[in-house]
Amino acid sequence: MITNLKTFHLKTKIFSGLGAASKIGAVAKELGGARCLLVADPELDRHGITDQVRRSLTEAGIAVQTSSKVEPEPYLDNADDAASIGKELGADLVVGLGGGSALDTAKAAATLLTNGGKAEDYIGLNMVPKPTAPTIMIPTTAGTGSEVTFTAVFTNRATKVKGGINSPFLFPDAALLDPELTLSLPPNVTAFTGMDALTHAIESMTSLSSTIFTEALSLTSIRLISQSLRRAVYKGSDIDAREKMLLGSLFGGMALADAGVGAAHALAYPLGGNYRIPHGLANAILIPHVMEFNLPAAESSLALIARNMGESVEGLSPRWAAQTAVDAVTTLAYDIGVPETLYDLGIPKSAIPLLVEGALKVTRPVENNPRFLGQHEAESIYESAFGE
Repeated sequence: MITNLKTFHLKTKIFSGLGAASKIGAVAKELGGARCLLVADPELDRHGITDQVRRSLTEAGIAVQTSSKVEPEPYLDNADDAASIGKELGADLVVGLGGGSALDTAKAAATLLTNGGKAEDYIGLNMVPKPTAPTIMIPTTAGTGSEVTFTAVFTNRATKVKGGINSPFLFPDAALLDPELTLSLPPNVTAFTGMDALTHAIESMTSLSSTIFTEALSLTSIRLISQSLRRAVYKGSDIDAREKMLLGSLFGGMALADAGVGAAHALAYPLGGNYRIPHGLANAILIPHVMEFNLPAAESSLALIARNMGESVEGLSPRWAAQTAVDAVTTLAYDIGVPETLYDLGIPKSAIPLLVEGALKVTRPVENNPRFLGQHEAESIYESAFGE
């Protein structure tokens, strides 16, 4: 009889290093691509990055149509619009280029190309009946890890509710991690997306679903991000820091794909849905408060997090070692300019009941959190994040 069975799955072939993006044509040909839908963050047009990727695909003999209608915290109709362009082309391959919004939109568009319907039809777990079109992801931020996850998150424009398309079919076929493409990120975006990646690593580490496989990935992510995020924010041209941030984000994404996330994500979702707060920024403000809340239930995991952040915990009790992790994350967020409270984002405290209601509907992260999260507990964390 098999007991305590642990599994780990990763479909994505990863190319990492300077110039990795130049392999896009060859990788597309390997996947049998002849007509490509390129879903790109519109901001990348200004830096010539979209043209660079399009040119590489064209030189490989692949026809390309671009969809740049990708909004921050994307709406479901962004995916529908991208899929329409892909269908007109007869696309047999989808490339996502940009931050998490573009990558998620690309994964959803690839889903619609082979499954039909609209993106809203597939919100939930295992709602996608057939494989998607082949996908290649090229992240230009170090944050979401979407290039190696099976999730695409969207906001319903009418209801303002955020939800994800979650299916093993969404695991991308390939990911190209090129630190050169992240050099143009401004400091605030570097900070917020970097804290998003750190939150993924922390929450996958403390998750009730964590395993020895995901813990190794989570701690590697935490170590890389702690070593490099300050440098990436304050010296954006530091290519070593940029590369370590991309890898940290990647490992965090690999960990969360298997172990899931927790309360910080559940509490962040309604901030994005109702107030359009960027997901990384919401996570950055909430994660120290969630760590503090989880401390009694996750002492050993938080102590390991402190050690991998480079903190000295020798001789400390497990409780104080865990508290060191909370303090280290708080200090890191402060050092890189993350706003300290939800008040700083212009959110009224009167919104707490609405936020709590929305957060508790995000059931998978709520149930995955190491400490029970109910209405009273969610209210308490939000109040703490308001500085109360």
